[in-house]
Amino acid sequence: MAAVRRSPWLAPLRQALRGSGSVLVLVEGSAGLGKSRVLHGLSGLPEAAEARRTLWRCGAAQERPEAAPGPALLLVDDAHRATPQEREWLRGVLERPWEGLAAAVAYRPEELTTGGLPLGAPAVSYPPGLAVFRHRLRAWGVDRVRRAASEVLGERATHEAVARLYASSGGVPQVVADLLGTLRAGSGPRCTAADVDAAGVPVRLAELVLGRTEALAAGDRTVVWAAAVLGEPAGRDELLSVAGMDPERGRAALLAALAGAALSEVSRGRYGFAVPLAATAVRERVPGPVREELHGRAARVLTRRRPVPWAEVARHRGAAGRRKGWLKAVEKAALAAVEEGRHQEAIGLLERTLAVREVPARYRARLAPLLARSAVVGLRSDQTVEVLTQAVRDPGLPVDVRGQLRLDLGLMLANQVGDLAAGMRELEAAVDELGEVRPVLTSRAMVALAMPEWPTGTLAGHREWLRRAAGLARAGDSEVARAAVAANHASLAVACGDPQARELVAALPVDGPRAGCREHAARGLCNAADAALWRGSYQWGEELLSTGLDLSARIGASYTEQTAQGTRLLLDWWAGRWAGLGERCERFVADTADMPVVAADAHLVRGMLAFTQGDWTQAVHWLTALGAPAPECTRMPLAAATAGALIRLALVRDDLATAAEQARAAWTAVADKGIWAWAAELAPWAVEAVARAGDAAAARRMTTQFVQGLAGQDAPSARGRRRLEPGGAGGVRGPPPGGGRFVPRGRGRIPGAVPPLRPGPDGRGGGTLFARPRRGALRCARRGGGPGRGGRRRRGRRRAGPRRRGLAALRRAVHGTRRGLRRRPGPHPAALPPAPGGPPAGPPRVRRPALPQGAGGGGARGPRTDEP
Repeated sequence: MAAVRRSPWLAPLRQALRGSGSVLVLVEGSAGLGKSRVLHGLSGLPEAAEARRTLWRCGAAQERPEAAPGPALLLVDDAHRATPQEREWLRGVLERPWEGLAAAVAYRPEELTTGGLPLGAPAVSYPPGLAVFRHRLRAWGVDRVRRAASEVLGERATHEAVARLYASSGGVPQVVADLLGTLRAGSGPRCTAADVDAAGVPVRLAELVLGRTEALAAGDRTVVWAAAVLGEPAGRDELLSVAGMDPERGRAALLAALAGAALSEVSRGRYGFAVPLAATAVRERVPGPVREELHGRAARVLTRRRPVPWAEVARHRGAAGRRKGWLKAVEKAALAAVEEGRHQEAIGLLERTLAVREVPARYRARLAPLLARSAVVGLRSDQTVEVLTQAVRDPGLPVDVRGQLRLDLGLMLANQVGDLAAGMRELEAAVDELGEVRPVLTSRAMVALAMPEWPTGTLAGHREWLRRAAGLARAGDSEVARAAVAANHASLAVACGDPQARELVAALPVDGPRAGCREHAARGLCNAADAALWRGSYQWGEELLSTGLDLSARIGASYTEQTAQGTRLLLDWWAGRWAGLGERCERFVADTADMPVVAADAHLVRGMLAFTQGDWTQAVHWLTALGAPAPECTRMPLAAATAGALIRLALVRDDLATAAEQARAAWTAVADKGIWAWAAELAPWAVEAVARAGDAAAARRMTTQFVQGLAGQDAPSARGRRRLEPGGAGGVRGPPPGGGRFVPRGRGRIPGAVPPLRPGPDGRGGGTLFARPRRGALRCARRGGGPGRGGRRRRGRRRAGPRRRGLAALRRAVHGTRRGLRRRPGPHPAALPPAPGGPPAGPPRVRRPALPQGAGGGGARGPRTDEP
């Protein structure tokens, strides 16, 4: 009714209902656009309550309404179905209207017996005193479809489902409503595009289009069948070629189909179905042999287009039973889509193809790597993982092809699915299978294993993998392999605070000649942005993030782009840009529900927003419960930040035993990794927890270890975390009187931000968490943190025991904290230790988080490893 309220005829119509003048509104709209809804809305106008109201449906054998003087609202529906007698009576009323008549006549223009004349020929002789308007109804746009989906499905309505709903329905409101009625009955937590496809064709739509088709002469139906098989609007010559008709006979059939509303001119000179789902209804009713012949002719017609739409050619060849031609077209379509950055299109096509068991092994060996590559760059589905898992078990595949598939499967499992252990196993197996036979791919597998953010491995081990990968890349002639190494070298340098990090990032091949080089450059930029933010270089991180997002969008690197959007949420949290941030986080989690790794940053930020408001239940809920992976599958900075947040919650409740247990476990995990900047969100609360639990000596050792580990590193977010009040970093003496705590301070400069952070000593953002740096802080010559051995799997496995035990302890501590926080009632929100650094976040009045860099985290958004 919004369009009605804006219509120029509404005011005159209301005036007529008050007894002044007479008005006619012709409500025009094809089937399902909401004509009856408009009439119903007019009957509810306040002025209509005092007038004589009549709803008259033509063709329903209703008694004619009374035509008497005085204010009257005459609502006529389905005028296209009016009998000659009904049209004659209605013409008489409209040619001799009375003062106070407000008439609205609704009709389907495609079903009028005389085009453009709702009451037939000759045209009605409207008198000069009758104001006549036409109100044309239009299909909904995608935004209106999205609102309707949200009203019915709530948070289950994903963006992909809305897009498919709009594309399938053509935006026709009744079709949208019918599909949503089917989707509402679904039991899944999310509604996907596949769910929309599975909903099928609504009964109302199917009966309408099939009825119109059956009304045609038998010889004319073939042109409708041809349009249904094509499945998209087509020009006359193409349509008639698919139908197998000569020009003269085909022209007559097309005119008959248009006159009978079985087809419509969707755009100038292109004919088909206004509602795409209508084609499905007709296609399903075409006799099988005829349908195969139509598909075969459609494939031949489409190969004459330039460029050739190979995906559609593949569909038609497959439906025509031409197996070999189908597979060739699939391969050409996938290659073209990958080359143009349309990875999601390639994924869908290849998934459907490889799901057919009869595809020969030689074609699987060529198509499966294409699917794997596209799924790593784009956004995989659960079917992708299933197809590739089956493929790597196929003994008929050559070993190097199996290794290539293993490489991409490992990347998907680690980066998108969140199954780190399985992903690392596949990557290590890929190194063995690829070996020296495929050095470029071997290098990429090693590059993936060189990412330090995962809790597996040590910093030294990651550097060893990167060294070996670089050697293979240098020995070969692949620019893409060198770009992959460069991307990981740059992000590792940023994570470790290497002074050469900026030079390495600046050298990334953002304008590389090959698409693969640009994909790695986008990944390197976004990974470096994420690493910079965790180290406290906020302004530089924001610059890198903007550049990386722009490049990812331009080249179609969907996975990199989406994970970078998660980093954007982190940046806005740290920058103090909190307006609407919670809602954005919740939408992001809903949109990425099948990829918990990608959703992790949103979990973190949403949990910390709840924490700042004193809502302990929601904080724990978002930080630990909503699909957050176990600590052994959690990205190390997030795991440390999560632990810091949960320790704080335990300290607020004086649950010192739980706080100390988690502090020790998290500290061990960070120490084993050896990158101490990642303890910035953990250190103050871990030291406080251990000190308050009575182990002052351990707290002093932790403080010293932290300060020494940061020596020589560019880590603004962590450099100031060196003082415990009372007593300073070196003066921890057990539980401070009155529940002493770390006092966070710090400011930062991020354009447009509420300023909670102060520039670090490098002038590029980052601040101090503690009150002030301790003068004469201990220094350590060794840069890069704790010891560790890397390289070969055997040596890594020999050292894995202590790390696994530490991660297991951390997992037990997380679960124990969660249970304790849910079991024990929390204090009033005001009991949260106050923290300077910003105005209250809103009721209840609790100040901004004591960790301006955003302690806490709920999920493990994985580092983007070998591919975005």
